[in-house]
Amino acid sequence: MIISRRTALLGTLAAATPLRFARADDTIKIGGIVPLTGPAAEAGKFMQNGAKMALDAINAKGGVLGKKMEWVIEDDATTNPGAVLGFSRLVSRGDCVAYTSSVRSTQVNAMAPDALKAGKPVMFGGTDPSTTHQGNPWLFRCRPNDSFSARVIADYAVNTLKKTKVALVHSTDAFGTGGMNALVATLEKMNLKPVLVQGYTNQQADFTPVVLAVKSAEPDVIASYFTFENDLGIFARQLRQLGVTAPWVGSPSIISTTALNLAGRSLFGTFGIADYTPDASPEAKAYNAEYVSRYKVNPDNQSTWVYDALNLLAVAINTAKSTDAVAIQTALRGINGYKGTEGTYRYDANGDGVRGYNVVKNENGKIVFDKRVEFES
Repeated sequence: MIISRRTALLGTLAAATPLRFARADDTIKIGGIVPLTGPAAEAGKFMQNGAKMALDAINAKGGVLGKKMEWVIEDDATTNPGAVLGFSRLVSRGDCVAYTSSVRSTQVNAMAPDALKAGKPVMFGGTDPSTTHQGNPWLFRCRPNDSFSARVIADYAVNTLKKTKVALVHSTDAFGTGGMNALVATLEKMNLKPVLVQGYTNQQADFTPVVLAVKSAEPDVIASYFTFENDLGIFARQLRQLGVTAPWVGSPSIISTTALNLAGRSLFGTFGIADYTPDASPEAKAYNAEYVSRYKVNPDNQSTWVYDALNLLAVAINTAKSTDAVAIQTALRGINGYKGTEGTYRYDANGDGVRGYNVVKNENGKIVFDKRVEFES
């Protein structure tokens, strides 16, 4: 079950069920940070849908330690301060045995010091490679990090599309900067230097200067790391309006349901590096079928990573036979071969569990699977 201070917002979810406030001792609680308001509120709905699917499945199988699992959520308002405040509220409750954090690296990094102090496992979706290399043993990533996405983007652009003049557009937040650094480093190993590295600040109303910089660089391929889907939608429309037609290989936001709805035809023919796509595995295909049946829309990685996160926590708690934080942490680190919607999880000492990406193409609005690329490390 999902409990939130903003239960009215949950009424907007498809197939929502009545919520009840449970006694402190009749459920095992997982705290969650979710964008209920702000620019990412639509992504927050996907997260809640995925969480509900996970909870229903977990609880139908007997829950955890003989009790139902409950997800207690707080609004991050799509901001770093909101994420920090929401996490503080969850910690102050005192009854959450673990947490799910944000899909935005910038928010995860803002919360990380408090997560270290809290001393309980935090499952998160941000892909900044540095997040799991800062000495915080409580962070567990539920998506592949961008050291892998950069390798796939570079390989696909250069070796498959046969392009060499790369214009890289990226958010200047933690996610975009991490992706940019990883891609530049990967291209350098291929003896290539981007013809343009163009940063932008999140939540812009006009991307004309960025598009003009791309056009002036005359690239034969565009690579991108966009944090917010609404930014990507504006950029995509303006890019095509100003006549830039170069092939485009983007990070996962380029195939998110929100971005596809916002940009429409402007994204036709683009390529995406997707941590989740329905045709990547039997688990992903089954998840997609159930999600569409329930909610009548296609899912994306906003929902899949939190679905995996709650299932991984259920496995860890049942394996540990305890809600002790160290016992759960140890059980999570012992997961080796769990098949989720995002891929096969094998947690390393840093808290990274998935090492694969899917390459997909937008064919007239339909996302078509090309191949999956797995890495050992």
